[in-house]
Amino acid sequence: MSRQTKLDKIANNPEIDVLVIGGGINGIGTFRDLALQGVNVLLVEKDDYCGGASAASSHMLHGGIRYLENAEFRLVREALGERNRMFKNAPHYAKPLPTTIPIYKWFSGMLNAPLKFAGIMEKPAERGAAVIKIGLTLYDAYTAGNRATPTHEFKLKDASLRDYPGLNEAIVCTATYYDGWMPYPERICIDLLRDAEANENAIALNYMRASDGDAEGVTITDELTNEDYLVRPKVVINAGGPWIDFVNEALGEETRFIGGTKGSHLMVDNPELLEACDGHEFFFENDDGRIVLIFPFMNRVMVGTTDIRIENPEEAVCTDDEIDYILNMIPQVFPKIKVDRSQIVYTFSGVRPLPSSEDSRTGTISRDHSIKTVTKAQSGFNYPIYSLVGGKWTSWRAFSEETANKALFDLSTRRQVDTKYVSIGGGRNYPLDDEGRERWLLKLQQKTELSMETLNTLFDRYGTFSENVASYISAENDSPLEHVPDTSRREVMFVAQNEAVVHVDDFFKRRSAAAILGYATPPAIREVAQVIGEALGWDNSRIESEIERTQTIFANKHRMGDIAITPS
Repeated sequence: MSRQTKLDKIANNPEIDVLVIGGGINGIGTFRDLALQGVNVLLVEKDDYCGGASAASSHMLHGGIRYLENAEFRLVREALGERNRMFKNAPHYAKPLPTTIPIYKWFSGMLNAPLKFAGIMEKPAERGAAVIKIGLTLYDAYTAGNRATPTHEFKLKDASLRDYPGLNEAIVCTATYYDGWMPYPERICIDLLRDAEANENAIALNYMRASDGDAEGVTITDELTNEDYLVRPKVVINAGGPWIDFVNEALGEETRFIGGTKGSHLMVDNPELLEACDGHEFFFENDDGRIVLIFPFMNRVMVGTTDIRIENPEEAVCTDDEIDYILNMIPQVFPKIKVDRSQIVYTFSGVRPLPSSEDSRTGTISRDHSIKTVTKAQSGFNYPIYSLVGGKWTSWRAFSEETANKALFDLSTRRQVDTKYVSIGGGRNYPLDDEGRERWLLKLQQKTELSMETLNTLFDRYGTFSENVASYISAENDSPLEHVPDTSRREVMFVAQNEAVVHVDDFFKRRSAAAILGYATPPAIREVAQVIGEALGWDNSRIESEIERTQTIFANKHRMGDIAITPS
């Protein structure tokens, strides 16, 4: 359904069951859940889908071992269960990840947990091997009945240094356990949207802002044309992430639900560091007690993150001080490897939508999720407003289910589909092993006559949905892009025509990994803009305007990707 067709449908049928405001993972997850239940649901996002909070996580799917220290046992149990569901439902975008902790002491930190529980200690002492052993044992126990990854193991110093020659020789041992990672979190959102909109009762619109609210309904404004539309929902779900209070203000309600913290990451091009990681994330404690990470991400290395209070998410940028902070923590783990600013290819920074809190130490603020309600009686409107506060990327499905259940209750409607068991997009009919993958790809090769190298690349990006992409590519002559590796003209055209691309940076930052890997160069921007322009029928003036817009976004490489951040 085209954008204009969607707009016409809204104009002609303003009565809807649920309006979801915010197109991050929690909003999209709730939208998809409600769509599967047959609810008439509309989602609007003021920018691009997954363009705010959900785009800037550490790309992790994890239970949060450090949350055990805060006694958030329910959160850890839920997240580990949801992580395992992602392995099953979205195997194309959810991958097991070995995670190694370098440990420098044996018994330090034994009193951390009891003193924190009692409120006596804020900044923890360094965590030693004994404490980490207890935590990992509990972590493994939570998935004992639903094991999806190997259990943890410890290695003494000599064995650790043999496996990781560049590691700091001051260690006494290392511990390795498994979590998960997402190569394309933004594409998870695209898959969920596609699955939802397969139901004729569901409509999603990016670049559409909720601009006003009253007893009559909610005014939504098209950011592309500045045209207003009035919709009359029975329930409003505010999934604005760090912008929740700003959305409520636009609707006429003053709230103080969010007390976000800013986090920044760096993407660096350092082959020596990439090799030293040997496919493992390194998860460790910085000098200030903050848990940070070094993570091999495709052919780059991600390093992060900071945790700084901030009031306005629009002001979140990666500062020079944060860059120094992140670069200076790398020698703690790999002291012989030199990483400097010249190797930074991308940065991203933003705001975790945490609950408002007076805690002086940001790391102790809960990463759990909650739903804050403004009732019809409180607002005088004909609909309640449910604000989705907090949450982790890993737990999006559970949070969406909880939110959808509240809406279903208000609508006097019963749940028809349990999303625990619903595959996501290209995870549907996904081959279970390498042999199955090879058979699947050989069959697709016979159909499309594309090279096996191309099909493997597409399969890694889209899972079984790559059949649709490959069929489109093979329908006409194709050629590789000159400035974006492993990407062709026809692939870009398919994405532009089928995935609600409005601006060129939508492709670079949210439909592909081109930006985060450092490929958003001026020549690449011009090349991709021309292909998207051809696909969408832009004239030369629009193409040049998009080139200028996108080059401005990526002009300062230390601020090229600054967006808001959701805890994994």
